[in-house]
Amino acid sequence: MVNLRRRRRLGRWMALGVGIWFLLGGSFPSLDGRSSAPASVAEASAAPVSTAASQEEAEEHAESQDAGAAGDHGEGGEEHAPIRSVFFVLITILIVGKLFGEMAERRGQPAVLGELVAGVILGSSVLGVIPAAGPLYEIVHVFAEVGVAILLFEIGLETDLKEMFRVGPTAMSVAMIGVFVPFGLGFLYWYFVNPSIGVHPEGISFAIVAIFVGATLTATSVGITARVLSDLDRMHTPEARIIIGAAVIDDVLGIVILAVVSGLAGGAAVTLGYVSKTFLFAVGFLVVAVIVGNRFAPALFNLVDRMRVRGSLLVAAFCFALGIAALADLAGSAMIIGAFAAGLVLSTTNQFDAVVERVEPVADVFTPIFFVAVGAPVNVHLFIPGSADFNLGVLIVGLILTVIAIIGKLVSGLGVRRDDTDKLLVGVGMVPRGEVGLIFASIGLTAGILSGAVYSAILIMVILSTFVVPPLLKILFARKPPPPQPEAIIAGGETPS
Repeated sequence: MVNLRRRRRLGRWMALGVGIWFLLGGSFPSLDGRSSAPASVAEASAAPVSTAASQEEAEEHAESQDAGAAGDHGEGGEEHAPIRSVFFVLITILIVGKLFGEMAERRGQPAVLGELVAGVILGSSVLGVIPAAGPLYEIVHVFAEVGVAILLFEIGLETDLKEMFRVGPTAMSVAMIGVFVPFGLGFLYWYFVNPSIGVHPEGISFAIVAIFVGATLTATSVGITARVLSDLDRMHTPEARIIIGAAVIDDVLGIVILAVVSGLAGGAAVTLGYVSKTFLFAVGFLVVAVIVGNRFAPALFNLVDRMRVRGSLLVAAFCFALGIAALADLAGSAMIIGAFAAGLVLSTTNQFDAVVERVEPVADVFTPIFFVAVGAPVNVHLFIPGSADFNLGVLIVGLILTVIAIIGKLVSGLGVRRDDTDKLLVGVGMVPRGEVGLIFASIGLTAGILSGAVYSAILIMVILSTFVVPPLLKILFARKPPPPQPEAIIAGGETPS
């Protein structure tokens, strides 16, 4: 009886989702930015014109079509996506993402898993709502970047800076192991096993290909794990603090590795000085941003708090997060590190509670776009025997890389030296690659270092390592009692004694 009720409830959700899809899908322009004219209009425009009146009507119709076409292009004929297309795509992403997030939570899984699945379904290999390239893709990508910036800003707000420093040495140890072990395993596997999939790019050293493959296994996607920890209400556990701290350090190291492999892709000479400079810039920005921000942000937000116009505090916090993120990118660091630093700074202000309350609804809109966008590049045909993209050799190599990627991050849990911390939980939390692995792989593909087959194998690794984490964290945290929640949080993230 219970199973029947569940099936009926699931059927209603699916029917609602399909109904929304057809409602929106009937109005969707084609993804190349041009709207599809109804058949009757096309037939009417093709009919011969027999009278002067009909000739004038035809000319007016042609002018209106030209005007409409001009609205779909910029100056010089540059094509861009119509605003209505953007609206329909965003509506679909948000509604389908929330529906699948709801279904995931009803199945006892974190909502982020449902949002990732929604991205796969809306991606170019299934429904094609989110294209793989083009103007519409670029717009969705911008919204996704805002989403991950707001997510890391929220995580920074919820992070106790003193506790972060307390777990700092452990987080550093976890991050170092979690970067160098996967890199070494990936490099050694590719260099010595030499899997024969696809055509080796001409003129590219095999060692460089092995370095690129190893590099794609290094960086952790802090956004995936952070969202799962938030969904499970475990952000205040020792494991969560270590994972977030290690993931931030991981991103700093990832920036250095990315700079090195990008230099290799461009044929540049990568020296010790170049690597050291990149590392100092990445670390230095985070330190300087927190120190300078803590000096000036309290006075700035006290001033904003006295403003009478509606939404002043939210706008100031939103701009502060995006501004620090943009400065981080300008300084050669990562935007998500800048957004995280902005959250750390505002967690020490008197307006902390008000900022958290006002930012949450903004995150509810933007953050799902990021996770749906992460799932969208998944090519499901890679897993379907008989499809044009299916290649058993690529699938096997992708599974091997996935095993290496998971083992390499699980080992990072050995860097934990605290008795109150679950090493396995920390290791699992460091597993997802998400968009970070895709960035590494796409650079290698664009530079001609990685073949299409190798890129597909890496894509399989990214997909599986990302999707396996939410349910695993759910299972592992279920074994532990929930952490004691502070009765009140005061400025600085401290609890009253």
